[in-house]
Amino acid sequence: MIKIVNLQKKIKHAEVLTDINYSFEPGKIYGVFGKNGSGKTMLLRSLAGLIIPTSGEIFIDNKQLHQDISFPPSMGIIIENMELLPQFDAKTNLKIIAKIKNIASEQDIENAINRVGLAPHADKKIKKYSLGMKQRLNIAQAIFEKPDIILLDEPTNAIDDQGIELVNQLLLEEKQRGATIIIASHHKEDIEPLCDICLRMDQGKIIHD
Repeated sequence: MIKIVNLQKKIKHAEVLTDINYSFEPGKIYGVFGKNGSGKTMLLRSLAGLIIPTSGEIFIDNKQLHQDISFPPSMGIIIENMELLPQFDAKTNLKIIAKIKNIASEQDIENAINRVGLAPHADKKIKKYSLGMKQRLNIAQAIFEKPDIILLDEPTNAIDDQGIELVNQLLLEEKQRGATIIIASHHKEDIEPLCDICLRMDQGKIIHD
């Protein structure tokens, strides 16, 4: 469970998040949509613990971010401008990430690569990947440790239709596993069929539920 209470964030006197109150439940997929600058990415960064709110509180399973915990303890994330290590292949990239928590097995890594459709390219260096292949690998790194919370900012950017079907199926499986999934997108129509709840953001506020 993620609970947001009176969340506000100011950057250089500009209010980028304003008076947000909302709770995200396990086993559901939430879509957050809105135009550029509406606050979608900033909201995801806040939930991930990557920025400190100006005021308000965020609770992850009743533990307050930046007080009881620094980051959600079980989280997968795709955020803008993510870069994996181009000199290594897909498997090596995930193995390096896996060493941080030591909870994912080699089988978990292989399963994630298979689920995003990268198995034929698993031994190819990332610098030879297309943008769509890199994004598939980003999705694999977000889910391979079976996290409780999955935060995805425009996850299907540069991915073809077949890849989007794979990703959607994968996210439905993660929902069935009990994960709380939040997807940010510019376009409601891109995420609405997949989501249990869609939230519109404008000027830093959630204004439509």
